[in-house]
Amino acid sequence: MNHWTPDDIPDQTGRTALITGGNGGIGLETARALARHGARVVLAGRSQAKLDRAAEAVRAATPGVRTGTLVLDLSDLSSVRNAATRIAETETVDLLFNNAGVMNLPERRTTSDGLEMTVGTNHLGHFAFDAQVWPAVRRSPAPRVVTVSAIAARWSMGRLDDLMSEKSYRAMGAYAKSKRANIVYTLELARRTASSPVEALVVHPGSAMTGLQQHGTGALSRIVTPIAARLLMGSPEGAAWPSLYAATSPHVRSGRFIGPAGRDQTSGTPKPVKLPTGADDPAEGRRLWAASEELTGVPFDLEAGAAL
Repeated sequence: MNHWTPDDIPDQTGRTALITGGNGGIGLETARALARHGARVVLAGRSQAKLDRAAEAVRAATPGVRTGTLVLDLSDLSSVRNAATRIAETETVDLLFNNAGVMNLPERRTTSDGLEMTVGTNHLGHFAFDAQVWPAVRRSPAPRVVTVSAIAARWSMGRLDDLMSEKSYRAMGAYAKSKRANIVYTLELARRTASSPVEALVVHPGSAMTGLQQHGTGALSRIVTPIAARLLMGSPEGAAWPSLYAATSPHVRSGRFIGPAGRDQTSGTPKPVKLPTGADDPAEGRRLWAASEELTGVPFDLEAGAAL
């Protein structure tokens, strides 16, 4: 494959992109690039003040671009419902980015709904949001759903048994579970929408310093993180490339896993990459889908919201 950059993004005029975690890091860089190519961008996040600053930054970089904001706390299912309802009733979403996330929480915490915080935010919050915003996605003639996973999805500690880490909790184990769940969910979504215009893709961004690293604790983390930033990690701008490629390239197809092509897949031009072992097992996909509906109390009706 030729070297791809955001300069290769086709014209996105007339398309709306909704990006969770759009107020910073990879999400904000995704918004900036899409806005440069004509898309209207809706930034979703927990803080209205941060969203306003991010939207202003997007408009400053691309004068005349249309932006919107959406207050969304993925760790609170009532916030998820309220935000999704607002979009589902009024919008058409052509590009839906499940981008927001948390990582490395040193102790087991729960969401306001009693779910383990990392999986509850990174996977279950997005599952519930997608399910309830689906009418807006279905209105698009050519929608794409792009979910941001991570290299951590390949770690053995990411097995999806003990999904809520009730038997034992490890900070990066919970993160690995959530990122594997992102992949398993996306592939199941691709299977369930195979006869529709929807294309569902999952990406990993390689390694980049973003807001996710804010939860690192302890002396070792304070020493190692700056060194890793200099030697190993790319920029949030480069880390957004897999998401942008998955969302806009005419050469990708539903169900693909996209990541950087560089050494150890830490950075570089995006391309299809190998899935974690067993992540494409339809039985695991069905189990996770059913568990997600049960844990969130949100049924995912893929027939809801037919195109208007």
